[in-house]
Amino acid sequence: MSLLKEYTSLWVEDFEKIKVILNQELINYAHKIEHIGSTAVPCLTAKSIIDIVIIYEGDANFEKINNGLLKLGYFHNGNQGIVGREVFKRNNQQTNGVLDSITHHLYVCKTDSGELQKFIRFRDYLRKSKITREFYAKLKNEIAIEANHDKSIYANIKQLKATSFINYVIELSENE
Repeated sequence: MSLLKEYTSLWVEDFEKIKVILNQELINYAHKIEHIGSTAVPCLTAKSIIDIVIIYEGDANFEKINNGLLKLGYFHNGNQGIVGREVFKRNNQQTNGVLDSITHHLYVCKTDSGELQKFIRFRDYLRKSKITREFYAKLKNEIAIEANHDKSIYANIKQLKATSFINYVIELSENE
């Protein structure tokens, strides 16, 4: 079974479904929600996992967002070694049909986070550059084949082989 799937607009629909629920819970707190990662880039193959980032200003807002996400059945899983990016995971209790049925990663970043800027710059560059998007798709497919379509092996190999390309694209985007 192939790890990577051809792009589908269903990923945007899935993102929007999750975004509605998150916005309903966080309505009283200043925030913005962005679809990031490969599923946010039209015409790019990807794992069927929606990457989402909640963006906030001010330290007090993080605690409010954290509390709102707890109510929705998430728990804060720390930054997992990446400063400026907080990770939230589902608590494995079926609390919401949409949130529990759509595979997604949820991050929370402050507006001035370097990690947030990397997410956005990389996504936006891939959206506008067909050549870069096609090269990245080819690279990801090669990694998936090398990993024999195993998610954990894929993640490890991608970390080794794709990081320099991703950093190069981010650097290109900063110089435009």
